[in-house]
Amino acid sequence: MLDGTVLAQAAETLDRLRQAGLQVVTAESCTGGLVAAALTHHAGSSDMVQGGFITYSNDMKTALLSVAPALLARHGAVSAEVAAAMAEGALSRAPHAAIAVSITGIAGPGGGSASKPVGLVWFGTARRGGQTRTLSRHFGGDRTAVRQRAVVQALDLIRQRIGTE
Repeated sequence: MLDGTVLAQAAETLDRLRQAGLQVVTAESCTGGLVAAALTHHAGSSDMVQGGFITYSNDMKTALLSVAPALLARHGAVSAEVAAAMAEGALSRAPHAAIAVSITGIAGPGGGSASKPVGLVWFGTARRGGQTRTLSRHFGGDRTAVRQRAVVQALDLIRQRIGTE
């Protein structure tokens, strides 16, 4: 699942985190921990990766990240609001992390709807002392392609938050 390109991007992300003296935490749903796996594939990553949460179900989003059940009911798990809450929840539970990235989406092949099609992925990034940002992407391809492209996007978002705020 994690090809050489993804692992190279993870290594670049770690290098930039190391240079900035920052740690990251992940909160993942549809990627099932692949962002954390890509980052921790590399020796020495424990200096920059504080940890990660795999919150595939809504119950786990609530229990581990304090995503409000009312927020999930109102917007659904695949939404800007929940992506933001996931990132903020992860950051609040990782005392040494400066950056959190979250991913929630519909990897397929089923589970999509007209308003939330297969391939829709929402990302959240939170920076300690800064603003939380969200971004959506619609990725084509099969489940593996959606998840891999989501990992690439998440790594890019982490790099974007280094040096901000």
